[in-house]
Amino acid sequence: MTAHTVGEVMTRDVVQARRTTPFKEVVRLLDHHRISGLPVVDADDKVLGVLSGSDLVRAQAYRDGTAPPPAVTAGDVMSSPAITVHPEQTVPDAARLMERRGIERLPVVDEEDRLIGIATRRDLLRVFLRADDDIRRQVTGEIVVDALKLPSDAVLVSVRDGVVTLTGRVERRSQVPELLHAVWRLEGVVGVVNRLGFHTDDCAASTRLVRTGNT
Repeated sequence: MTAHTVGEVMTRDVVQARRTTPFKEVVRLLDHHRISGLPVVDADDKVLGVLSGSDLVRAQAYRDGTAPPPAVTAGDVMSSPAITVHPEQTVPDAARLMERRGIERLPVVDEEDRLIGIATRRDLLRVFLRADDDIRRQVTGEIVVDALKLPSDAVLVSVRDGVVTLTGRVERRSQVPELLHAVWRLEGVVGVVNRLGFHTDDCAASTRLVRTGNT
């Protein structure tokens, strides 16, 4: 079961600014392209920082009005250093990084740290647009048959709006949480309903062995 990578979902045509790009030009770029932020790069396309609408508003909010402000550029108001990702990183890893750092976009860089794309929250959420039938086929083929070595008809898999319902019987009780966890990790899955039974309670047998060994 392979996860989508950042390189598969990122936006390749990146709106960007240079350190010397004037404040008003940055505002025009954001407005014209209807975006909320952009990366700031140097002459070699290496990412220096990231600039958002919030950075621009903050820069204006701190003006005290006692003297004419100096010329403000992207380099003056950008957040630096930039948090970046590589295209081979997985979408779940990138999503966790965004959540942990409280950011909305991740510049994507190559092995020389040059900008090649950008991944926004919207880009990462595209994995949840997977068709229900696609998810169902993956659960049956890759998890039920390939991973758990069960007949394809042992578990009935139904998917509606990304919610996977599992009905049927697996061979061993320990396979139930294994199956649920594997399904939950699939991209596009938003919930899992467990209606599974089992033929052999190997968990109970393991518990009796542990207790016997302790006596």
